[in-house]
Amino acid sequence: MAEATPSPRPADSPGTGASPGGGDGPHVSPAAAAAPARSPVNWPVFLGTAVIIVGFVLFAAIWPGTAETVIFGSMAWVATNFGWYYVLTAALVVVFVLIVAFSKVGGTKMGPDHSVPKYNLFTWAAMLFAAGIGVDLMFFGISGPATNFLTPPDVPAGSEDAARMATVWTIFHYGIPGWAMYALMGMAFGLFAYRYHLPLSIRSALAPIFGRRIHGAVGHVAEIGATIGTIFGISVSLGIGVVFLNFGLSALFGIPNSLAVQIALMALAVFITILSTVSGVDKGIRRLSELNVGLAIVLMLWVLFSGNTPQLLNALVQNIGDFFSRFPSMLMNTFAYSEGAADYPADQWMADWTLFFWAWWIAWSPFVSLFLARISRGRTLRQFVIGVLLIPFAFILMWVSIFGNAAMSFFGDEAFLDLAINQPESGFFNLLDQYPGALFTVSLALLTGLFFYTTSADSGSLVMANMTSKATTTDSDGPPWLRIVWAVITGALTLVMLFIDGVYTLQAATVIVGLPLSVMIYLVMFSLWKVLRTERMNLESRQATLPALLTSRVREADGGDRGSWRQRLRHRMSYATAEQASAFINSVATPAVEEVAAELRTLGAEVSCHRGAHPDSEIPFVDLVVSFPDAEDFKYQTYPVAYSTPSFAANLAAVRDTYYRVEIFSSLGSRGRDIMGYSKDQVIADVLDSYDAHIMYLTMSTEIGTATGTIPVTAPDTWSDTDHIDPATESAGSTHATDSTDSEERHD
Repeated sequence: MAEATPSPRPADSPGTGASPGGGDGPHVSPAAAAAPARSPVNWPVFLGTAVIIVGFVLFAAIWPGTAETVIFGSMAWVATNFGWYYVLTAALVVVFVLIVAFSKVGGTKMGPDHSVPKYNLFTWAAMLFAAGIGVDLMFFGISGPATNFLTPPDVPAGSEDAARMATVWTIFHYGIPGWAMYALMGMAFGLFAYRYHLPLSIRSALAPIFGRRIHGAVGHVAEIGATIGTIFGISVSLGIGVVFLNFGLSALFGIPNSLAVQIALMALAVFITILSTVSGVDKGIRRLSELNVGLAIVLMLWVLFSGNTPQLLNALVQNIGDFFSRFPSMLMNTFAYSEGAADYPADQWMADWTLFFWAWWIAWSPFVSLFLARISRGRTLRQFVIGVLLIPFAFILMWVSIFGNAAMSFFGDEAFLDLAINQPESGFFNLLDQYPGALFTVSLALLTGLFFYTTSADSGSLVMANMTSKATTTDSDGPPWLRIVWAVITGALTLVMLFIDGVYTLQAATVIVGLPLSVMIYLVMFSLWKVLRTERMNLESRQATLPALLTSRVREADGGDRGSWRQRLRHRMSYATAEQASAFINSVATPAVEEVAAELRTLGAEVSCHRGAHPDSEIPFVDLVVSFPDAEDFKYQTYPVAYSTPSFAANLAAVRDTYYRVEIFSSLGSRGRDIMGYSKDQVIADVLDSYDAHIMYLTMSTEIGTATGTIPVTAPDTWSDTDHIDPATESAGSTHATDSTDSEERHD
């Protein structure tokens, strides 16, 4: 499948790895790479996962015959009894993420309300694009269409219908259903980590269901399950890489296809991991993964333009139409009325392809979604879902269509297609052999596969170490020794599976592992439904209190404040200096907020009100928090935010570069409302309006509680500057605010 092996840390550039539809891991900045933070080991998760995986490896190594019987017997049982369940699960995930994207809550941000994307649209799209390239596409891009042509599940073999659907089925298995699973998990990571300020881990995504229990056994079990699924997903990708590279080395240098060579290749992966861990060459390895993107595109364009270009483009256009026109029926197709080929029944085809791919996507979803969430902070759920569903898939569709239809052009050469089915790793190299410059392109394909393989192994060990360490609300990695341990364990699991029956054993094991892991998919959907319901109620509460807010403004105007409109106009024509912002907060905003706080305290509310100052500009701010038992806090904070002086303010632009707005921050961030220039009574009215909206939000809920169950959602005392970008530099892709650097906090 396409490649993405992200690590739970910030991503500065895309990469490639080896998963169903993703790029390799995110990359850290030079400063972070020089001195990365270290997370302590989560011993229950690490030991629980390690014992299970090592026990399975020993079982398979000592009794391979018994292991083979158990694995393939279990796979057959799962396929027979739960094939419908896998199909239904994938369909429900697609429907769920589309509903989220196109409903009211689609405008909810993966971060505070005031956050903006760190990456501009082009950069973000390029990173998603790179997430769709990997060695598994080279592996299945030929064998998939060949299998679907000679042994289709529901049409006569070798027929026109079989040829038409051969590539479409492969596109479907790499397409929207799998990326919808990534979008689902990515939304969960993004919301709970960046909007609700919980640690970046799978247990945080379950907080609305289990509350504080996520810190105990429930959280450990969830993370052990996610880690086991991830290690099997990585093993499938590494197993594909091993056999693919082994065949390429044999084709170029005559090196035999043998387990000894595959062991050496796995040892190379472990060595690369150790090297990058102890010598800090992660950055260089990830630069190779970026180079892979270009090499893969070169290979695709070479086949397109050196072959029958008009026919390949005709097929591409028709494949696009067939995919989208037949997508609903393909999504729910269990082949209940199909027999398939005589030697390859439809139910076996479904187990080997649809069920395997859905299980593989499920296994990879916690892993890849971390990367997708990292690069998408500040984007709305609607932008995230649409981007994740369509951008990587667009490349996958082109890749499978071009290479698959190029292979189909040899439909008269049954030996070529048979070999692509029976020895899938051969298909890509044999196809390149049919085109000009075969020595060059085969060498390039081998080099590309090698880079994919090593970078996915390296980033895979990093993520495994991070998943078995204690997640924090800041970026950190697991200890280096843990990376090496997981590299060795993953290599051992991959090899022992290859010893039994090659890649097919890994596929069968993945189908089995994916079944219990699918429960996590449903839990995350239910969790997101709960938290997005609170987001919807929050939005509706603001709408419900709007008439009262407007009425209060009208009453104030009718009260005889004839200068109010002139005051408002003067405010709109001025751009406050730091001194003016300080004076306003000290003389107007702070007394008003403190007066409301005192009255609330008199009425019995649990109130916290304190003053502070911006760490850079020293402009003061005031922070009011009203706490509610087992419910979300009310927060009203007046805080100075610096902006570049706009070009149309010509009289000021030559004098100073920045001006200040006094924005109101709630527990979910700032929506950009500026109260600079309000009178004291107007500030008090604004506090009360905000408090009314919060009370309405809590009242509208049928179950008074927080978005994360029994874990209170409180706004941090500081906001990251990456959440608020200088409007003057936003279009240029600026990644920090006007008044401070990325590493600084917005306020204390």
